[in-house]
Amino acid sequence: MSVGSRRPSSFFVALAIPVLSFIGASAIPGSRPEPVPSDGALTGAGLASVVTTSPDVAATDAGDPTKLTLGLTLVKAGFTDPVLVTSARDGSNRLFVVEQAGAIRVIAGGTTLAIPFLDLRGAITSGGERGLLGLAFHPKFATNHYVYVNFTDRNGNTAINRYTVGPDPNVINRTTAYRIMTIAQPYPNHNGGNLAFGPDGYLYIGMGDGGGAGDPGNRAQNLNTRLGKMLRVDVDHPAPGMHYRAPASNPYVGRTGLDEIWSRGLRNPWRWSFDRLAGNLWIGDVGQDRYEEIDRSLKQATAPAGRADNYGWPILEGRACYRPATGCSSTGTRPPLVVYGHSASTATNCSVTGGFVYRGSAYPVLYGVYVYGDFCSGRIWGVYAGAHTPATATLLRSPTASPRLSISSFGEDGAGELYVVDRGGGAVYRITATAKP
Repeated sequence: MSVGSRRPSSFFVALAIPVLSFIGASAIPGSRPEPVPSDGALTGAGLASVVTTSPDVAATDAGDPTKLTLGLTLVKAGFTDPVLVTSARDGSNRLFVVEQAGAIRVIAGGTTLAIPFLDLRGAITSGGERGLLGLAFHPKFATNHYVYVNFTDRNGNTAINRYTVGPDPNVINRTTAYRIMTIAQPYPNHNGGNLAFGPDGYLYIGMGDGGGAGDPGNRAQNLNTRLGKMLRVDVDHPAPGMHYRAPASNPYVGRTGLDEIWSRGLRNPWRWSFDRLAGNLWIGDVGQDRYEEIDRSLKQATAPAGRADNYGWPILEGRACYRPATGCSSTGTRPPLVVYGHSASTATNCSVTGGFVYRGSAYPVLYGVYVYGDFCSGRIWGVYAGAHTPATATLLRSPTASPRLSISSFGEDGAGELYVVDRGGGAVYRITATAKP
């Protein structure tokens, strides 16, 4: 939980009912300023003066979340603290499940293989918001066999390693480790953890603000630190003396700011993704005490999505002023597409888990819908990928639905089908959809 914070601040949150045993954090306080309506829209006053509509809308899509019913099909259970499911997109149809303590499990042919794909248990720091948090396969994985992971090292810092798969396609030898980057962490929370290759072939790394309640060091806005940023690096053509290169098209190359920074103003981007069709960047950024947000950056004609964007933290939490508490200026910031509050008539919300725009073929009614959820309540929402800002999301799964989910991640397989990870239940489910009658 955040040092000095009034509540746990990422997906590792102890629920009041029931109390989960995986973290010794206090229960969420009962004081909540505003209810969250069923559609996930923000209500109430005290908002900053932000842009309310976006002149540039995402690519036209067919999806209408109000016209579908979401379902879940169990893929596999028996995982320990799973925090991610993903695919290599190599035609093998395997799913890879990341366990926080340091193991990556392989689901192949409906079976979880006994030997982990990668086993870092005992070699990393795990617990709370630390551990093995991210996994990405190189776009040319089928030929170069490169795998990238984001984890907390033994010193408590963020580490990005590359590994190479050997003769056995289901096992990585730890001795192939190649350190890409180490980022010092001032606190044990807000590590971010997600990393992914963008449509441009570069590696993107989402970093939290380094922890501490309210970003005490203003790191998310400081262009001289990697914390609170989206980073973008070229791992295929490293600069002399380094294991990566900052692409020349990064916004701060040749200007004040670190060359690898792509965008800023993030608190703790817990799961983000690129729309595999439109190229837009979608970010679930965890809030402080009141609001959770989904940010969407659109691909531009001459630049990938998100270049030099400022998502507002800690000036803003959602669309509301945070520092200062009133009278803040949102000039130069990108307003979130969707905001939702913590209070609710049933299960309390606490921590957004970003998802994906559905681009699969099995469920046409879901096509073009961005799906995301909340870790504590288990709610799942959908929003039209081409919606104007601000958008109204549709509640697709209630917190009273069974099983009750602790949503630590969504995932996408090679065909674009979607999955959701239930950390509390140690299970991976496939997302299904049918049209409402």
